[in-house]
Amino acid sequence: MNLKNYTSEVPASRSIEKIEQMLVDIGARDIHRHYQDGKLVSFKFLIEVNGNTACFKLPAKVNVVRKVLLERYKRTPNKESLAKVERQAERTAWKIVHDWVEIQVSMIHLEQAEVAEVFLPYYYDPQKDKTLWNQISDGSIKLLN
Repeated sequence: MNLKNYTSEVPASRSIEKIEQMLVDIGARDIHRHYQDGKLVSFKFLIEVNGNTACFKLPAKVNVVRKVLLERYKRTPNKESLAKVERQAERTAWKIVHDWVEIQVSMIHLEQAEVAEVFLPYYYDPQKDKTLWNQISDGSIKLLN
């Protein structure tokens, strides 16, 4: 299995800064960072789409990356190894989000896609505290039956 950026040395903070700047470059405003247990887990941002303000929530699933990285260990990792995996999971998760956003922003700038087109799964409904994809996957919105 090929895992992109699983050995990345780019600090999560640098990937996060670049993501935020790329979002600003395509017109995002009111960018909010959402933290859980002292760690950044997602961005929420507003951007104009067809004359309306739309909210999007873009996560980095560090816990999922951590799980995958730990599955690669042949034996139970010690405390030091667990801490190393945690740091790597954070770097990897945010670098993957960075790379994805960079590609999407390039497509937007090259008029290959529109903002809503690439970020649509991340359209966020604050009333439900769910993204469009969350609502589709839990069956609240029936699109992929």
